[in-house]
Amino acid sequence: MKTHSELPEDYGSLLVEVKERIRAAQYQALRAVNKELIGLYWDIGRLIVERQAGDTWGKSIVQQLSGDLQKEFPGIGGFSPSNLWRMKSFFEAYVDSEKLAPLVREIGWSHNLVILERCADPQEREFYLRMTRKFGWSRNVLIHQIENQSYEKTLLRQTNFDQTLTTELQAQAKLAVKDEYTFDFLELGEEHS
Repeated sequence: MKTHSELPEDYGSLLVEVKERIRAAQYQALRAVNKELIGLYWDIGRLIVERQAGDTWGKSIVQQLSGDLQKEFPGIGGFSPSNLWRMKSFFEAYVDSEKLAPLVREIGWSHNLVILERCADPQEREFYLRMTRKFGWSRNVLIHQIENQSYEKTLLRQTNFDQTLTTELQAQAKLAVKDEYTFDFLELGEEHS
């Protein structure tokens, strides 16, 4: 192996470029795996829904299915009875939504569960699905955004002030409806509200 002084002048840029390409490939591979995993969970949820509609089985069958899957695929998590029930709920929540069904495949399972369990309204779910995908929110950031009511605050900020008010009145009107808690985490005090 050559020492750094023996390497060509442009070696550093080559190394940077190759590393970037490797990281990009890793990221794309993770996205593809995630999409497949969400598709698998969707299909398992669908199969459970279909079987329950035609037969009279429930808890004990899901319990048995969970045990059999865990025996067949040891070391692969995600097949607990509670997670199988979540797959069923996941499928039921989005099956009739042409707009949301493709979106759920673009974020992780834990993110989907947070949205599913904390947001009942389809528009609210769509908002958090899109924002998580767009900004790459971690699960904790997503939870924080939901607890901070980002969806509701975004709705409140949507006004027609720019179209209906003069420039002088726009700023005053926006201040009048501004949510005083939007910047509470900065601890700026009253003079900045």
